[in-house]
Amino acid sequence: MPTSSLRGVAMPASPIRKLVPLSNKAKERGIKVYHLNIGQPDLPTPEVAMNAVKNIDRKILEYSPSEGIKSYREKLIPYYAKFDINVSIDDIIITTGGSEAVLFSFLSCLDPGDEIIVPEPAYANYMAFAISAGAVIKTIPSSIEDGFALPSIEKFEALVTKRTKGILICNPNNPTGTLYSWNEMNQIRDLVKKYNLFLFSDEVYREFCYGDSPYISAFHLEGIEEHAILIDSVSKRYSECGIRVGALITKNKEVRTAVMKFCQARLSPPLLGQLIAEASLDAPAEYMECIYNEYVERRNFLIEGINKIPGCYSPLPMGAFYTLAKLPVDDADKFCSWCLSDFEYKGQTVFMAPASGFYTCPGLGVNQVRIAYVLNREDLAAALEVLEKALEAYPGRTL
Repeated sequence: MPTSSLRGVAMPASPIRKLVPLSNKAKERGIKVYHLNIGQPDLPTPEVAMNAVKNIDRKILEYSPSEGIKSYREKLIPYYAKFDINVSIDDIIITTGGSEAVLFSFLSCLDPGDEIIVPEPAYANYMAFAISAGAVIKTIPSSIEDGFALPSIEKFEALVTKRTKGILICNPNNPTGTLYSWNEMNQIRDLVKKYNLFLFSDEVYREFCYGDSPYISAFHLEGIEEHAILIDSVSKRYSECGIRVGALITKNKEVRTAVMKFCQARLSPPLLGQLIAEASLDAPAEYMECIYNEYVERRNFLIEGINKIPGCYSPLPMGAFYTLAKLPVDDADKFCSWCLSDFEYKGQTVFMAPASGFYTCPGLGVNQVRIAYVLNREDLAAALEVLEKALEAYPGRTL
């Protein structure tokens, strides 16, 4: 029997989705599962977007241009300008979700064996996309004790070799909710300039920055305009995960030329998704304000609740809608599986993402989980109660 490729074997399983079969079996047993494992917002998609779906006036659903519909790209220019990101239509390439933007940026900028430095914990699919491109990710651990602040620049520099081609950051961060400061971002800029590196910057959560700390884009950093590659997506901004529309933005013409070859090979990004995304740019300010305020309240409620449970700790995330929490368990992978296969409280259980899948260094994140606060507060309250009861009953409890 033919066997799969070495690349296929090396591809990591998603820490967010690998327990889905256990979740499905729990539901078949009649158990209510609170999904804290995945960043699928429960908040409504903008009405203008839904109206765009209902009122499509086309006789043919044709290919769109490989770089994306011109009217949508033009309309994105003032959107980015609101965040002091100054781009032209030529800088913007529409992709099939932010995931394709990451993959195409890697394929266009990296040769097999080239290295990227990434602070971890990190979004697990970065590793998968690097494997797809034949690239190597070198990780630097950050610590829950200091809120997953960016590791010192000396630790970054210690990893630079002749094969290093870039640094990848996610700001605001998934999975930690960390928001990087001007000082941290300027140190990254200086390293990028010193070693002539790319800066891959995933900024899909820019709308969700909490407190007084500013959102800092890679495009705000002076002197690396040709080095920066911005990754974007409408999935979380407008609760439109299913339309699969993202963007790759760079002022580097040579990179854009390479990216376009991959875009042409996959023909076009989703036509209907782009029509919906374009309409979403007309969502009223009240829509985003309401969404923002709801996430702030959910964040505060969740973090307060977690830190009241004996042995649990989560720092206060300053962006996105995730947190990593430390639990009093021997192994979070086993605990998350056990919650779905062997535990229920009042006919309910919780589905969380084990944090080990967001690390590459063995042993890190063994007692941590990622929690997405994408449920309403009533469900979050129920999920916290179930979590506390699960920790009391778990055979591998360490406290």
